Amino acid sequence: MSVKNGRQFLSIPGPTTVPDEVLAAMHRPAIDIRKGELVEVTAALKDGLRMVSKSDGTPFIYIANGHGAWEAALSNVLSRGDKILVLESGSFATGWGQAGGTMGLDVEILPGSWQKSVDPNALEARLKEDKSRDIKAVLVVQVDTASSVINDIPAIRRAIDNAGHDALFMVDTIASLGTMDFRMDEWGVDVTVTACQKGLMMSPGISFVIANKKALARHETANLRTAYWDWTNRLGPEHYQNYAGTPPVHMLFGLQKAFEMIRAEGLEAIFLRHQLLADATRAAVAKWSEGKELSFNILNPAERANSVTTVLVANGNSLDSIHEYCNEKCGVIIGVGISELSGKAFRIAHMGHINAPMLLGTLSGIEMSMKAKGIPHASGGVQAAIDYLAENVPQ
Repeated sequence: MSVKNGRQFLSIPGPTTVPDEVLAAMHRPAIDIRKGELVEVTAALKDGLRMVSKSDGTPFIYIANGHGAWEAALSNVLSRGDKILVLESGSFATGWGQAGGTMGLDVEILPGSWQKSVDPNALEARLKEDKSRDIKAVLVVQVDTASSVINDIPAIRRAIDNAGHDALFMVDTIASLGTMDFRMDEWGVDVTVTACQKGLMMSPGISFVIANKKALARHETANLRTAYWDWTNRLGPEHYQNYAGTPPVHMLFGLQKAFEMIRAEGLEAIFLRHQLLADATRAAVAKWSEGKELSFNILNPAERANSVTTVLVANGNSLDSIHEYCNEKCGVIIGVGISELSGKAFRIAHMGHINAPMLLGTLSGIEMSMKAKGIPHASGGVQAAIDYLAENVPQ
């Protein structure tokens, strides 16, 4: 017996819930891919990307997930044998670096902690050591969904500048764009990588790279370029060249609707919504943690992301019970711990198309599972989240 019948709550850190309006926008016939409406849709999508990234840069749209965008970014600005410096704070920056290694790049990891953000001072020191300027690019994620850390992008930019280094600054915003502030131009980011299936509220399959003038200049001499990812080809005069072939027509319609929804709500309102829901989640986890079995993965509250929360479980054996009960009994799907935190944590996503009842339903499913399975925790986490929202949502 279960009480899961009804709308499923998908609370994993990607893909996230796709709004009904976005699904409906894709339910229409295909159209001409060379002229007319679709040309206007592509232009609108590029404007939307500039809006959410706060950039005047050049956007590129790829039929690929975020891993594809990683490769697209690296291949367009680097050459075989170039050194890249990867800033560790979880799984995904190092994953990006590993992708670069398979492409023929020389990958150096700046070691970091899975429980803390990147240390800008350590970066500055390492770049000052690079007298011969062998390091051609610095790679970091704004939010790592494995650890749930948020990195201080302006501070990292300052570290690069303080070192007097000319490496490209490349930032993965896949788990942050559309959920929190990101200012590509103001923060001196040269290449931004992102994807559609998290804060941008779209089904998976489209990713993006945004390049500034410095990155476009580096592109001219890059020799890792391949036909599909190549920016030069994608800047050609024909509309289909934006996609290196046939565009994903229906997904573009859906993404257009998602950007319309983002504009209608407004970025500042979206950021505040994510902040409130993240804080409510943290209020619940803090209460549960009084039972000594659960704890936050990220130690410093200021370094906890507003898009996802990673919760450590002291007795990893209880994790399967939490996941299975949430899913099978409640219809709530939460994220598993991955990589170094596999079997040690669960993750609660609070990004994209989500409101207070959806979040509270997820938190209720988790608390219900812990009570039903006898997992040590302090009860009242859901009430703590409710209390926080009641006291802090603007009237």
